[in-house]
Amino acid sequence: MSSFYLSNAYQPPRAPEILLLKQAWALLGNLSPQAFMRDYWHKQPFLVRGAIPAFAQAKALGHPLESPLSAKTLLSMACSGNCEARLVQSKPWRLTDFGSSPMRRKDLPTLDLPNWTLLIQGVEAHQAAAAKILSWFRFIPDARLDDLMVSLAGKGGGVGPHSDSYDVFLIQMAGRRKWSISSQSDLKLRAGLPLKILQNFKAQQEWVLEPGDLLYLPPHTPHNGVALDAGCQTWSVGFRAPSYRELLQEGLWRLAESLEDIPALKAFYADPQQYATAHPEVLPQELIKQLTKQLKSLDLNDINQFLLGISAYLSEPKPSAFFMQPPQALSYPQFIRRLCTTPLRPHPLSRLICHQDQVFCNGENMTQAATPLTQGLWQSLAAKQIITPLTKEVKKYLLQQPSLGHLSNSIYSAYAAGWLIFEPFG
Repeated sequence: MSSFYLSNAYQPPRAPEILLLKQAWALLGNLSPQAFMRDYWHKQPFLVRGAIPAFAQAKALGHPLESPLSAKTLLSMACSGNCEARLVQSKPWRLTDFGSSPMRRKDLPTLDLPNWTLLIQGVEAHQAAAAKILSWFRFIPDARLDDLMVSLAGKGGGVGPHSDSYDVFLIQMAGRRKWSISSQSDLKLRAGLPLKILQNFKAQQEWVLEPGDLLYLPPHTPHNGVALDAGCQTWSVGFRAPSYRELLQEGLWRLAESLEDIPALKAFYADPQQYATAHPEVLPQELIKQLTKQLKSLDLNDINQFLLGISAYLSEPKPSAFFMQPPQALSYPQFIRRLCTTPLRPHPLSRLICHQDQVFCNGENMTQAATPLTQGLWQSLAAKQIITPLTKEVKKYLLQQPSLGHLSNSIYSAYAAGWLIFEPFG
């Protein structure tokens, strides 16, 4: 048994392709995902001791597990310039937002110093362990998922009492952190600070989380987390909640763009029925009549007219996302042959959203002009986050169809753009 723990770092598994939504999960305190969503999601906080049982099991055997990512790895990520990173220091409060600019190692505190927190966004794009942790939460729609942020802190480190507008799962991965929460309605902020810190936070419940514990907080729950140990790590799985204004604006904007594809709308306005008017300043009734007719033909009362555009919007990657083409891109025939032996997955920064039989990836409709076979592959990719190796029959069909080559096969085009990657990742 001891040889199993030689690495001493927890290795998170990827979630199964098909999640058992009615079965009890240790991650959710032996609740099923259905029960959790019914009783807690967006409703009330939820604490789970031993959400990752491996930590408690290893500790009981005298071989405590460490975080999947060492402090050294996280500090190197912050200094690489490939991640969004912020440094928060208290006593006094200071915020250094490095964005995606490289940090210098000397700009960062050492682990033994107190009262600091390093926040690294989008860790799943760079570390396979973080991407696998995110896969555990796919019982919640992908349209809601934001990213995984890691907080590395010295003793006493935190970002102060605050309230977020989104749901979050806080997973303790190293050291201990004391969490305090409140149901107070007073959300006034302290003035003159670089952080949104509550002025009159009054804790009503407190817990100390150890590695493997999890705390879920719904939106607008005042909370405060303070590291109790040097090298404390909290992994935050956050979810986005766009405003209705944002969603409708994006849907309407994309609907307006789609009008370019309607030939009848290219006709010019004509008014042979226009009569002489004594009020030239008034909008003509003939124009109103014709526009009314055109709007009725668009059937704007059909919500699906908006949902395709909204699906495209929700599949857009973060503005900071950067995709690199494969360094030695495969030709189309090589790509198909590789698909017969190696699973293909979305790049961790790629977003896939389905509506009806259409699949959107990174803001683009990938199935609009696709063959039924390619459409099915995209649907499998969106549902299971993987295309498993192709059968010989599918391989033969794809290689014999020149029209399915690199110019028209959206799976291959997405691979060539860096949106899809072959395993292993990271």
